[in-house]
Amino acid sequence: MSKADKFFRRAERLVERLEQLVPAAAGTRVDPDDAVAWRWRTTGGRGRLEPIRRFTSVTLGDLLHVDRQKETLERNTRQFLSGLPSNNALLWGPRGTGKSSLVKALLNDYAPHGLRLVEVDRLDLVDLPDIIDCLDGGDGRYVIYCDDLSFDENDATYRALKTVLDGSVLDTPENVVIYATSNRRHLMPEHQADNQGARVIDGELHHTEAVEEKISLSERFGLWLSFHPLNQQRYLDIAAHWLKAHGAPDDEQARAEALQWALLHGSRSGRTAFQFARDRAGRLALEDTDE
Repeated sequence: MSKADKFFRRAERLVERLEQLVPAAAGTRVDPDDAVAWRWRTTGGRGRLEPIRRFTSVTLGDLLHVDRQKETLERNTRQFLSGLPSNNALLWGPRGTGKSSLVKALLNDYAPHGLRLVEVDRLDLVDLPDIIDCLDGGDGRYVIYCDDLSFDENDATYRALKTVLDGSVLDTPENVVIYATSNRRHLMPEHQADNQGARVIDGELHHTEAVEEKISLSERFGLWLSFHPLNQQRYLDIAAHWLKAHGAPDDEQARAEALQWALLHGSRSGRTAFQFARDRAGRLALEDTDE
Protein backbone atom coordinates (compact mmCIF):
# COMPACT_ATOMS: atom_id res chain seq x y z
CA MET A 1 0.00 0.00 0.00
CA SER A 2 1.37 3.38 -1.01
CA LYS A 3 1.82 6.30 1.38
CA ALA A 4 -0.96 8.13 -0.45
CA ASP A 5 -3.41 5.24 0.09
CA LYS A 6 -2.54 5.10 3.79
CA PHE A 7 -3.06 8.85 4.08
CA PHE A 8 -6.51 8.75 2.46
CA ARG A 9 -7.61 5.78 4.60
CA ARG A 10 -6.62 7.61 7.76
CA ALA A 11 -8.41 10.71 6.49
CA GLU A 12 -11.60 8.72 5.83
CA ARG A 13 -11.54 7.25 9.34
CA LEU A 14 -11.05 10.72 10.80
CA VAL A 15 -14.00 12.10 8.82
CA GLU A 16 -16.20 9.20 10.02
CA ARG A 17 -15.32 9.97 13.63
CA LEU A 18 -16.06 13.66 13.16
CA GLU A 19 -19.44 12.86 11.57
CA GLN A 20 -20.36 10.86 14.66
CA LEU A 21 -19.56 13.83 16.88
CA VAL A 22 -21.39 16.47 14.86
CA PRO A 23 -25.21 16.26 14.83
CA ALA A 24 -27.38 17.03 11.85
CA ALA A 25 -28.25 20.66 11.47
CA ALA A 26 -31.41 21.84 13.20
CA GLY A 27 -34.48 21.20 11.11
CA THR A 28 -32.79 18.54 8.97
CA ARG A 29 -35.42 16.11 7.69
CA VAL A 30 -35.05 12.37 7.91
CA ASP A 31 -35.29 10.55 4.61
CA PRO A 32 -37.63 7.54 5.14
CA ASP A 33 -35.87 5.73 2.30
CA ASP A 34 -32.54 5.73 4.16
CA ALA A 35 -33.67 3.16 6.75
CA VAL A 36 -36.79 1.79 8.43
CA ALA A 37 -35.57 2.51 11.96
CA TRP A 38 -33.32 4.96 13.75
CA ARG A 39 -32.07 5.54 17.28
CA TRP A 40 -31.35 8.89 18.88
CA ARG A 41 -27.73 8.92 20.00
CA THR A 42 -26.03 11.59 22.06
CA THR A 43 -22.29 12.22 22.09
CA GLY A 44 -20.68 15.02 24.00
CA GLY A 45 -24.07 16.50 24.79
CA ARG A 46 -25.09 16.57 21.12
CA GLY A 47 -27.74 14.36 19.57
CA ARG A 48 -28.26 12.82 16.17
CA LEU A 49 -30.46 10.24 14.46
CA GLU A 50 -28.48 7.11 13.65
CA PRO A 51 -29.91 4.50 11.23
CA ILE A 52 -30.40 0.98 12.60
CA ARG A 53 -29.17 -1.51 10.01
CA ARG A 54 -29.82 -4.75 11.90
CA PHE A 55 -33.31 -5.18 13.27
CA THR A 56 -35.07 -8.11 14.94
CA SER A 57 -37.08 -10.24 12.53
CA VAL A 58 -40.12 -10.91 14.76
CA THR A 59 -43.48 -10.60 12.98
CA LEU A 60 -47.08 -10.30 14.15
CA GLY A 61 -47.60 -13.97 13.31
CA ASP A 62 -44.96 -14.91 15.88
CA LEU A 63 -46.90 -13.32 18.74
CA LEU A 64 -49.33 -15.74 20.36
CA HIS A 65 -51.99 -15.17 23.03
CA VAL A 66 -51.91 -11.37 22.82
CA ASP A 67 -54.67 -11.16 20.21
CA ARG A 68 -56.58 -8.27 21.82
CA GLN A 69 -53.47 -6.13 22.28
CA LYS A 70 -52.21 -6.99 18.81
CA GLU A 71 -55.53 -6.18 17.13
CA THR A 72 -55.91 -2.86 18.93
CA LEU A 73 -52.40 -1.56 18.31
CA GLU A 74 -52.40 -2.78 14.71
CA ARG A 75 -55.68 -0.96 14.04
CA ASN A 76 -54.32 2.23 15.62
CA THR A 77 -51.18 1.92 13.48
CA ARG A 78 -53.23 1.47 10.30
CA GLN A 79 -55.20 4.61 11.17
CA PHE A 80 -51.92 6.44 11.67
CA LEU A 81 -50.49 5.26 8.36
CA SER A 82 -53.70 6.32 6.58
CA GLY A 83 -53.48 9.85 7.99
CA LEU A 84 -56.56 9.26 10.15
CA PRO A 85 -56.90 10.23 13.82
CA SER A 86 -54.85 7.87 16.03
CA ASN A 87 -53.53 7.75 19.58
CA ASN A 88 -50.24 7.51 21.42
CA ALA A 89 -50.06 4.13 23.15
CA LEU A 90 -48.74 2.80 26.45
CA LEU A 91 -48.10 -0.96 26.65
CA TRP A 92 -47.65 -2.03 30.25
CA GLY A 93 -47.26 -5.29 32.15
CA PRO A 94 -44.69 -7.75 33.54
CA ARG A 95 -41.36 -8.29 31.81
CA GLY A 96 -41.20 -10.65 28.86
CA THR A 97 -44.92 -10.62 28.04
CA GLY A 98 -44.56 -9.29 24.48
CA LYS A 99 -44.81 -5.50 24.81
CA SER A 100 -41.66 -4.51 22.93
CA SER A 101 -41.99 -7.48 20.56
CA LEU A 102 -45.38 -6.17 19.45
CA VAL A 103 -43.95 -2.77 18.51
CA LYS A 104 -41.05 -4.37 16.63
CA ALA A 105 -43.39 -6.79 14.84
CA LEU A 106 -45.56 -3.89 13.69
CA LEU A 107 -42.53 -2.23 12.16
CA ASN A 108 -41.53 -5.40 10.31
CA ASP A 109 -45.05 -5.98 8.97
CA TYR A 110 -45.85 -2.39 8.08
CA ALA A 111 -42.49 -0.99 6.96
CA PRO A 112 -43.47 -1.78 3.32
CA HIS A 113 -46.51 0.46 3.88
CA GLY A 114 -44.42 3.41 5.04
CA LEU A 115 -44.09 2.84 8.80
CA ARG A 116 -40.81 4.04 10.31
CA LEU A 117 -39.52 3.93 13.89
CA VAL A 118 -37.24 6.11 16.03
CA GLU A 119 -36.02 4.60 19.30
CA VAL A 120 -35.39 7.07 22.12
CA ASP A 121 -33.81 6.19 25.46
CA ARG A 122 -35.48 7.48 28.60
CA LEU A 123 -32.52 9.71 29.44
CA ASP A 124 -32.82 11.39 26.03
CA LEU A 125 -36.47 12.38 26.41
CA VAL A 126 -35.38 15.96 27.02
CA ASP A 127 -34.40 15.97 23.32
CA LEU A 128 -37.91 15.08 22.12
CA PRO A 129 -38.61 18.56 20.67
CA ASP A 130 -35.39 18.35 18.62
CA ILE A 131 -36.23 14.82 17.46
CA ILE A 132 -39.72 15.84 16.40
CA ASP A 133 -38.30 18.80 14.49
CA CYS A 134 -36.22 16.33 12.44
CA LEU A 135 -39.35 14.31 11.60
CA ASP A 136 -41.87 17.09 11.09
CA GLY A 137 -42.94 17.80 7.53
CA GLY A 138 -41.36 14.71 6.00
CA ASP A 139 -43.00 12.03 3.90
CA GLY A 140 -42.51 9.25 6.46
CA ARG A 141 -44.85 8.13 9.23
CA TYR A 142 -42.81 7.78 12.41
CA VAL A 143 -43.37 5.91 15.65
CA ILE A 144 -41.24 7.36 18.43
CA TYR A 145 -40.53 4.27 20.52
CA CYS A 146 -39.62 4.45 24.22
CA ASP A 147 -38.88 0.99 25.61
CA ASP A 148 -38.99 -0.04 29.27
CA LEU A 149 -40.09 3.40 30.36
CA SER A 150 -40.18 4.21 34.07
CA PHE A 151 -39.21 7.09 36.30
CA ASP A 152 -38.07 7.32 39.90
CA GLU A 153 -39.20 9.86 42.45
CA ASN A 154 -36.51 12.41 41.64
CA ASP A 155 -36.53 12.00 37.86
CA ALA A 156 -37.67 15.12 36.05
CA THR A 157 -37.19 13.82 32.49
CA TYR A 158 -40.78 12.57 32.48
CA ARG A 159 -41.92 16.18 32.22
CA ALA A 160 -40.45 16.39 28.72
CA LEU A 161 -42.55 13.42 27.61
CA LYS A 162 -45.59 14.75 29.45
CA THR A 163 -45.34 18.07 27.61
CA VAL A 164 -44.96 16.48 24.18
CA LEU A 165 -47.88 14.11 24.75
CA ASP A 166 -50.41 16.74 25.69
CA GLY A 167 -49.29 19.82 27.50
CA SER A 168 -47.65 22.22 25.11
CA VAL A 169 -49.11 24.88 22.87
CA LEU A 170 -46.92 23.35 20.16
CA ASP A 171 -48.86 20.50 18.60
CA THR A 172 -47.18 17.19 17.77
CA PRO A 173 -47.02 16.78 13.97
CA GLU A 174 -49.55 14.43 12.39
CA ASN A 175 -46.81 12.14 11.01
CA VAL A 176 -45.51 11.29 14.51
CA VAL A 177 -47.00 9.00 17.17
CA ILE A 178 -45.48 7.77 20.44
CA TYR A 179 -45.51 4.12 21.56
CA ALA A 180 -44.02 3.35 24.98
CA THR A 181 -43.62 0.16 27.00
CA SER A 182 -43.34 -0.08 30.77
CA ASN A 183 -43.54 -2.54 33.63
CA ARG A 184 -45.58 0.07 35.53
CA ARG A 185 -49.06 1.20 34.65
CA HIS A 186 -48.44 4.76 35.82
CA LEU A 187 -44.73 4.80 34.91
CA MET A 188 -43.68 5.85 38.41
CA PRO A 189 -43.44 3.91 41.71
CA GLU A 190 -46.56 4.00 43.83
CA HIS A 191 -46.41 3.83 47.62
CA GLN A 192 -49.06 3.19 50.24
CA ALA A 193 -48.40 6.60 51.78
CA ASP A 194 -49.41 8.29 48.53
CA ASN A 195 -53.00 7.09 48.97
CA GLN A 196 -53.39 7.78 52.67
CA GLY A 197 -54.45 11.35 52.00
CA ALA A 198 -57.17 10.44 49.52
CA ARG A 199 -60.66 11.71 50.40
CA VAL A 200 -64.21 10.96 49.32
CA ILE A 201 -66.18 14.13 48.59
CA ASP A 202 -69.81 13.89 47.51
CA GLY A 203 -69.27 10.24 46.67
CA GLU A 204 -66.22 10.93 44.49
CA LEU A 205 -62.68 9.79 45.25
CA HIS A 206 -60.15 12.65 45.25
CA HIS A 207 -56.51 11.60 45.09
CA THR A 208 -53.65 13.43 46.72
CA GLU A 209 -51.44 15.68 44.61
CA ALA A 210 -48.70 13.02 44.65
CA VAL A 211 -51.02 10.43 43.13
CA GLU A 212 -52.45 12.88 40.62
CA GLU A 213 -48.95 13.74 39.44
CA LYS A 214 -48.10 10.07 38.89
CA ILE A 215 -51.34 9.30 37.07
CA SER A 216 -51.25 12.40 34.88
CA LEU A 217 -48.48 11.14 32.59
CA SER A 218 -49.98 7.75 31.76
CA GLU A 219 -53.39 9.36 31.23
CA ARG A 220 -51.96 11.33 28.32
CA PHE A 221 -51.61 8.13 26.32
CA GLY A 222 -54.85 7.56 24.43
CA LEU A 223 -54.40 3.77 24.39
CA TRP A 224 -53.56 1.65 27.43
CA LEU A 225 -52.79 -1.97 26.58
CA SER A 226 -52.20 -4.33 29.48
CA PHE A 227 -50.14 -7.54 29.22
CA HIS A 228 -50.38 -10.39 31.72
CA PRO A 229 -48.36 -13.46 32.75
CA LEU A 230 -48.99 -16.67 30.83
CA ASN A 231 -50.57 -19.80 32.17
CA GLN A 232 -48.75 -23.09 31.61
CA GLN A 233 -50.50 -24.11 28.40
CA ARG A 234 -49.99 -20.75 26.71
CA TYR A 235 -46.34 -20.78 27.70
CA LEU A 236 -45.95 -24.23 26.13
CA ASP A 237 -47.76 -23.06 22.98
CA ILE A 238 -45.22 -20.26 22.53
CA ALA A 239 -42.30 -22.58 23.24
CA ALA A 240 -43.63 -25.00 20.60
CA HIS A 241 -43.92 -22.17 18.07
CA TRP A 242 -40.29 -21.13 18.52
CA LEU A 243 -39.05 -24.73 18.55
CA LYS A 244 -40.70 -25.20 15.16
CA ALA A 245 -39.23 -21.91 13.92
CA HIS A 246 -35.75 -23.16 14.86
CA GLY A 247 -36.30 -26.59 13.31
CA ALA A 248 -36.41 -28.47 16.62
CA PRO A 249 -39.01 -31.12 17.58
CA ASP A 250 -41.81 -30.36 20.00
CA ASP A 251 -42.29 -33.57 21.94
CA GLU A 252 -42.94 -34.65 25.52
CA GLN A 253 -39.28 -34.27 26.38
CA ALA A 254 -39.26 -30.74 25.01
CA ARG A 255 -42.33 -29.76 27.00
CA ALA A 256 -40.86 -31.16 30.21
CA GLU A 257 -37.64 -29.25 29.61
CA ALA A 258 -39.60 -26.08 28.82
CA LEU A 259 -41.39 -26.25 32.17
CA GLN A 260 -38.14 -26.85 34.00
CA TRP A 261 -36.56 -23.92 32.16
CA ALA A 262 -39.42 -21.63 33.26
CA LEU A 263 -39.08 -22.83 36.85
CA LEU A 264 -35.35 -22.14 36.90
CA HIS A 265 -35.84 -18.69 35.39
CA GLY A 266 -38.76 -17.82 37.64
CA SER A 267 -41.02 -16.78 34.79
CA ARG A 268 -43.50 -18.22 32.29
CA SER A 269 -43.31 -15.58 29.59
CA GLY A 270 -42.92 -15.32 25.85
CA ARG A 271 -39.33 -14.23 26.31
CA THR A 272 -38.56 -17.25 28.49
CA ALA A 273 -40.15 -19.57 25.92
CA PHE A 274 -38.12 -18.01 23.12
CA GLN A 275 -34.87 -18.35 25.07
CA PHE A 276 -35.64 -21.98 25.89
CA ALA A 277 -36.34 -22.79 22.23
CA ARG A 278 -33.04 -21.23 21.14
CA ASP A 279 -31.15 -23.18 23.78
CA ARG A 280 -32.74 -26.53 22.96
CA ALA A 281 -32.53 -26.09 19.18
CA GLY A 282 -28.88 -25.10 19.40
CA ARG A 283 -28.06 -27.92 21.79
CA LEU A 284 -29.69 -30.57 19.59
CA ALA A 285 -27.95 -29.21 16.48
CA LEU A 286 -24.61 -29.26 18.27
CA GLU A 287 -25.16 -32.88 19.34
CA ASP A 288 -25.87 -33.83 15.72
CA THR A 289 -22.62 -32.27 14.52
CA ASP A 290 -20.64 -34.04 17.26
CA GLU A 291 -21.88 -37.47 16.28
